[in-house]
Amino acid sequence: MGCIGSSQARNEGGAKRKKIRKPKPWAHTEPITMAQLTNMREEFWDTSPHYGGQREIWEALRAAAEADLKLAQTIIDSAGVIVQNPDLTLCWDERGARYELPRYVLSEPTNLIREQGQ
Repeated sequence: MGCIGSSQARNEGGAKRKKIRKPKPWAHTEPITMAQLTNMREEFWDTSPHYGGQREIWEALRAAAEADLKLAQTIIDSAGVIVQNPDLTLCWDERGARYELPRYVLSEPTNLIREQGQ
């Protein structure tokens, strides 16, 4: 069982892979500091393999989330990740496992509290 349209995303028959992009600006439910955001990210990545899917894909998604767009595209393509949403919030692996990434691991919120020195 796979996802609908996955054959197009797999680059079969010369089809073009979906190009990733930065997430649209977003705001957290309440203003948070960079330290709080970092803690949220670490907690997500520490628990992500428990959501299902393959550990290697989770590791590739984390590397892509923390990289610039060009490197992130290379990582995603090399890992065989099927991108449904170009901002990486929803992806699949080639076996049909679903990977959902929250916006807070992909970009900073617009209401991030900047501490002095940042």
